[in-house]
Amino acid sequence: MKIWVPMDSAAKALGAEEVVTAIRAEAERRGVEIEIARNGTRGMIWLEPLVEVETEAGRIGFGPMTPGDVGALFEEGHEKALGPVDALDWMKRQTRLTFARCGVIDPLSLADYEAHGGLAGLRRAIAMSGEQIIDEVKYSGLRGRGGAGFPTGIKWDTVRLAHADRKYIVCNADEGDSGTFADRMIMEGDPFCLIEGMAIAGLGVGATQGYVYLRSEYPDAIAVMTRAIELARRAGVLGPDVLGSGRGFDMEVRVGAGAYVCGEETSLLNSLEGKRGVVRAKPPLPALEGAFGKPTVVNNVISLATVPVIFEKGAEHYANFGLGRSKGTIPLQIAGNVKHGGLFETAFGMPLGQIVEDLGGGTASGRPVKAVQVGGPLGAYMGPGQFDTPFGYEEFDGAGGLIGHAGLVVFDDTADMLGMARFAMEFCAVESCGKCTPCRIGAVRGVETLDRIAAGDAAAIPLLTDLCETMQDGSLCALGGFTPYPVMSALTLFPEEFGAVQDAAE
Repeated sequence: MKIWVPMDSAAKALGAEEVVTAIRAEAERRGVEIEIARNGTRGMIWLEPLVEVETEAGRIGFGPMTPGDVGALFEEGHEKALGPVDALDWMKRQTRLTFARCGVIDPLSLADYEAHGGLAGLRRAIAMSGEQIIDEVKYSGLRGRGGAGFPTGIKWDTVRLAHADRKYIVCNADEGDSGTFADRMIMEGDPFCLIEGMAIAGLGVGATQGYVYLRSEYPDAIAVMTRAIELARRAGVLGPDVLGSGRGFDMEVRVGAGAYVCGEETSLLNSLEGKRGVVRAKPPLPALEGAFGKPTVVNNVISLATVPVIFEKGAEHYANFGLGRSKGTIPLQIAGNVKHGGLFETAFGMPLGQIVEDLGGGTASGRPVKAVQVGGPLGAYMGPGQFDTPFGYEEFDGAGGLIGHAGLVVFDDTADMLGMARFAMEFCAVESCGKCTPCRIGAVRGVETLDRIAAGDAAAIPLLTDLCETMQDGSLCALGGFTPYPVMSALTLFPEEFGAVQDAAE
């Protein structure tokens, strides 16, 4: 009897280790021989810990499990039986390309990874020139999944064409946005996918060394990635002779100290080099002078983890999904006050309202949805009147929002939007690296201005608008530049919550 229990940190937080202990004890008590396999999460967080039992009919899910539910696993008619996991509505409606193996395989079994299509993309890339590799990425339409949506192939080509004795691939795994967990899910559930993507990137641009810059708040991801790199190196996937190609690429994990600003690529590079995590002025771009002053590709986890499927199935296959210039799939991370929180991978283009009301099931509280913040703590709030906006880079930009890392945090009608605007400003004030004046000083003044508004000072509202415009235009990085998004969207969508205090003052 083979039983799968996730070792993903979300499942652990919800009691997965206690369930494993209970399963072993129950099997021993009954004299039943079992094999417990550990996988990543399938992304249905409301069902975690999700236990899967292998049967002739496929893997049958049970969840959310508690130690007290374990005894019935060995009997018929378990009240938490869900049926075949792949047939669950949440799973069968997805287009899982990047996350196809996540929750399915043993994350630290290279044999399991290969049996599910792993390394096919790398083997194809080995037979290609650097220019051909990058052309494939360009044709796929892959854009950065970390926030800006910059075309990945163009960034890679800039590094390929740069002249230097050494080049680097840096994976930005500093997943600091609230409501985001896709990077962690991949690293804990399918780490070889990221390794393969980074190796392909290295072959494409001529880099021989890679770094995964991983936030210290992810101890499980650090442990899994470190072990996976060791296994890949031992198997010849990494090292001086990648899969016998005569071309070398190796990598290691570097752990950050928890500063939000180090999610910005130049701050990340400073931290990676052992310096203080502050923003660098551009130019020069990291593609020309990045890590240790050398040409460097800096990509998000999901961008790099998507590369293997592009090379396995072809650029055209990937580009056939999506909407307009937003090609391929996007891992939606649904969180906040929502009934069904989790990760759902689908092609770009699904309307925001369908994501929130259909996939997410509306609010967990049962109250009406008031707003959704898309793109992390610095993303704009979008109200029900904008729920017909298709999930695409240009479409969201046209609606005054940004996709960012595709995290969605849902709020019901009890949310205090003036308070949320203040939180965004305070967050920026706390997390600012202090490099530029608009962010360092503007955020502090912004908190003070919002406090004046809350106290009934009507004259502070136009001051807030002017301050946000200054921050947006003058900040060196996204932290100060994007902070106005949640503040101004809250003011625009819910003027009564700002105007009510204004009327009281008058």
